[in-house]
Amino acid sequence: MVKSMTGYGKGEAENALFRLKVELKSVNHRYLDINIKLPRYLIYLEERIKKLIKDQLNRGKIDIFINLDFINQSSIDVKVDIPLANSFKSALDSLILELGIDDKVRLSNILQISDVIKTEKKDLDEDLTWGTLQLAVSEALAGITQMREYEGEQLKTDILLKLNEIELIMEKIKSRSPLVVEEYRIKLNERIKYLMDDSNFIDYDRLALEVAIISDKSSIDEEIIRLGSHINQFREILNQESPVGRKLDFLIQEFNREINTIGSKSSDSILVNSVVDLKSEVEKIREQIQNIE
Repeated sequence: MVKSMTGYGKGEAENALFRLKVELKSVNHRYLDINIKLPRYLIYLEERIKKLIKDQLNRGKIDIFINLDFINQSSIDVKVDIPLANSFKSALDSLILELGIDDKVRLSNILQISDVIKTEKKDLDEDLTWGTLQLAVSEALAGITQMREYEGEQLKTDILLKLNEIELIMEKIKSRSPLVVEEYRIKLNERIKYLMDDSNFIDYDRLALEVAIISDKSSIDEEIIRLGSHINQFREILNQESPVGRKLDFLIQEFNREINTIGSKSSDSILVNSVVDLKSEVEKIREQIQNIE
């Protein structure tokens, strides 16, 4: 099945203590590149998350965003640093006395000092956390996979239409090719007659040999056959279940190789224009392939 590398998915799961939200975004990339942004206290689960993704996705730049919201306030510890608060109060009292200021140290003054009051998340149960996170990630993966499959089918349909167009152009080239050799024979004959001004002196055996040599040099039969084989192979790969992006990328290079050879052997203006049309269609397919997993 053809899958796009572009997609989006989100998942959510919760337990009695907290709620987890997961977002997945993917774009094209030559390999599988996974970037995870998650809360500090979930960092130890990063490799597990990557393994989940690698089991589902094969290529693409994957960005994962994970948020954790506590439902139960008992999951948060509030700690007051009493010694630190006392030290600040003593220091402020000394300052007031030293400066002769008629004022008192208030609680609001101490609360403005950082680190006097800290909020910390209680240690989370690893099995509970991973079980909840796994559900959220799996849901997000299901969503992004569905989108990538849908986009992939759209790409496949478009590529098949372009392959049909390439075959139509190849039929024009195939039918035009023999006429080019015959036109060359006629022009060469006329040129020789003009130069010698007497057809009795024309060596028709030599003329036939010259035409045969040119015909052999300009023959594109092999290239046409190979290109036709590549097209059939391309269609077969599009129907495979495994990721096909790299295979198609390699095969499209073979398309260009055959088309370039046809172009180098063609001096006929009609053939040259057809080669240009071929290159245009192949380039469109190449651009589509860049987004296939």
